[in-house]
Amino acid sequence: MFTANTTLMLVATFLPVLGALVLLFVPKDQRRFFEVGSLLIMIASLLLSLPFWFGYDRASDAVQWAGAWTWIPALGVKFSVGMDGISLLLWLLTTFIGPIAIACSFKSIEERHKEYYIWMLVLQTAMLGVFITQDMFLFYLFWEVMLVPMYFLIGIWGGPQKLYAAIKLFLYTLAGSVLMLVALLAIYFLQHQTTGAYDFSLASFQAMAPVIAQQSKTYQHLMALAFFIGFAIKVPMFPFHTWLPDAHVQAPTAGSVILAAILLKMGTYGFVRFLLPILPTATKDLMPWFIALSLIGIIYGALVAMIQKDMKKLVAYSSVSHLGLCMLGLFALNPYGIKGGLFQMINHGISTSGLFLAVGIVYERRHTRMIADFGGLSKTMPVYATIFMIMTMSSIGLPLLNGFIGEGVILMGAFQAFPWAAVVATLGIILGAAYMLWMFQRVMFGPITAVNEKMEDLNLREILYFAPLVIAAFWIGLYPKPIMDVMDAPVRKLVEQVTPGFHAAEALAARQAAAAKLGMQGMAAPAAHHEAAPAGHQAPPAGHEAPAHAAPAHGGGH
Repeated sequence: MFTANTTLMLVATFLPVLGALVLLFVPKDQRRFFEVGSLLIMIASLLLSLPFWFGYDRASDAVQWAGAWTWIPALGVKFSVGMDGISLLLWLLTTFIGPIAIACSFKSIEERHKEYYIWMLVLQTAMLGVFITQDMFLFYLFWEVMLVPMYFLIGIWGGPQKLYAAIKLFLYTLAGSVLMLVALLAIYFLQHQTTGAYDFSLASFQAMAPVIAQQSKTYQHLMALAFFIGFAIKVPMFPFHTWLPDAHVQAPTAGSVILAAILLKMGTYGFVRFLLPILPTATKDLMPWFIALSLIGIIYGALVAMIQKDMKKLVAYSSVSHLGLCMLGLFALNPYGIKGGLFQMINHGISTSGLFLAVGIVYERRHTRMIADFGGLSKTMPVYATIFMIMTMSSIGLPLLNGFIGEGVILMGAFQAFPWAAVVATLGIILGAAYMLWMFQRVMFGPITAVNEKMEDLNLREILYFAPLVIAAFWIGLYPKPIMDVMDAPVRKLVEQVTPGFHAAEALAARQAAAAKLGMQGMAAPAAHHEAAPAGHQAPPAGHEAPAHAAPAHGGGH
């Protein structure tokens, strides 16, 4: 049975695709109808999603607004939906970005308007569906469906190399999806061998973690690598990143915004939802490799971004570096690291969307993205320069803006687990500030050419779709507590799934540290952690100190 809240969640999710069905019956020459109609549909979906932000129970780590309907009983497939704090934040980010992506397309899309806006609406529902599903079969269905609209958005409305970029995106993502499907089916049949039942529910897959841990190391590692490659391609992590710059450069502005803000987060979401809770032992075994690839991505992405001549390609490579930092936080496997990684996913969606929109503005006016073709734009486009500066500072993590909080929390978690990795990641952050500021200086300052003098500043429509991003960047930077509160309980649950007893050990270590400060190092641990002494067994002398076994301070398992 679906409750009223569950029904509202489904309406907000499927409203875009229902709107797309309506647009199918509108004549092709009604350009304004497609623009305004699709924008209103996206705004309606956003408004319907807002009550879930206020109604979410932040003290609970359970899936909320859950509902299930038997779909394919022979396979154990249910239409099962619901959200916890992690999926809620990404679901809300998707509804937040949707209207912005539509609004920025009004001028840049000059042909086949009907097909364009229909594909945008279908893509929106596919992305929203990924975050609400609680069934692995349904998840995989949404995961594959969202690839089709993006393929056409790049392949039809992209740049000169659009077909190459679209096919490369499709092949890379399909390869990762097939590997993920193999891993899902392997666990599905292992579950049947263990329980005698077929069940595709996410909860049942996560409950298989102890059974999987009893299998051979080879089995566990192969399953972990299949999931890892499938999600790493989507992030994308080094060395699976090569499709991303091509896709970003060739995609229309709205395609780049959605790709950076939402689609890349599908990979990080997959790690949190599947790899870590289902295969924690194998994840810890392979951790050195995962950390190494994350660090390589951070440094490599920053260095390659620094030498780019195309603004859009520079921002694309910056995503490789920033998402490598997110992955470092997630693989720290402690509350700070995971919370910082998730928090930075939201921040990246805001700041990088703003940067791609800023690049799209000048491309619409000059039809070039080469840094060398600009200079002195702050003189003729002061409003644009101000917003570009805010998005740039948000990306590099300036205090008072959203990026600062995420980077700081990630480094805290990484330092607890791998101090040396935190030092390397810091170098990537420094390089990020270098290439972003260098790009901003070359585009906005210096001598201005006669062509650039004629460029118009932002109009009202452009200011309106930038405004939510600017407000969000300052709001999160100044007051991150609401977002942190939403993810707190689910992150605690995830850490406990990956490292059972982590929080109890952490609390015991904290009590022992507090006792040591009071000069009571010999104080026994709480009685709850010790069995009662057998009858006739004499307690140790009063002056005898019991050995204190401090728990590890991190969740990395090392």
